[in-house]
Amino acid sequence: MPLPPIKRVLLKLSGEVLMGDQQFGIDPAFVAELAKEVKAAKETGLEICLVIGGGNIFRGMAGAAQGMDRAQADYMGMLATVMNALAMQNALEQLGVNTRVQSAIQMDQVCEPVIRRRAERHLEKGRVVIFAAGVGSPFFTTDSGAALRAAEMRCDALLKGTSVDGVYDSDPKRNPQAQRFDTVTYDKVLADNLKVMDASAVALCRDNQIPIVVFSIREKGNLARVLAGKGVQTIVQDN
Repeated sequence: MPLPPIKRVLLKLSGEVLMGDQQFGIDPAFVAELAKEVKAAKETGLEICLVIGGGNIFRGMAGAAQGMDRAQADYMGMLATVMNALAMQNALEQLGVNTRVQSAIQMDQVCEPVIRRRAERHLEKGRVVIFAAGVGSPFFTTDSGAALRAAEMRCDALLKGTSVDGVYDSDPKRNPQAQRFDTVTYDKVLADNLKVMDASAVALCRDNQIPIVVFSIREKGNLARVLAGKGVQTIVQDN
């Protein structure tokens, strides 16, 4: 079942993608390539929102696993997403794409607070809006932040760009026989714990009928192909 016509999308990128081939941090050259993908997508007439994870700098759950207070670790992870958002903003604006960063944690000297009506106005004016700092509260992932913003902004789809080209019935890095789904329902993802996004994010998309499209952002030009209904992807939606 293909996607319905799309006018406004939320693109969720994992923080690890911004590392490029590095082991940590931000690779400016790779971020510039990602920015070109976003610009090409925008030039098709789409309105684009972005959410970027923070795992390339700091992951709250990893900090908690090493003995840190979970809430404190999550706040540190949120700050990492702001750094990534600013890096992507810089790369997009160097390509001539007008961009605004809105943070769920208020930091007026570097970005705007999240204000839905202002974000909608930015999109209407042709700007890309990058939402940072997740939902602004600990114990929620940036996946949940992406699902929340996609619902809030009335996006037609949530595109999750990762290092994997779709949703598999098991981890393709560990199991060479893993089978990729072309389409799969929200309920199967939740029942089988298919690790597309965390459960609260999938449930929020299901409740608001927002299709989730999982694809590899590392393949050059893949974002445009996926938006055109081509390329390798998995669509999560109801039958």
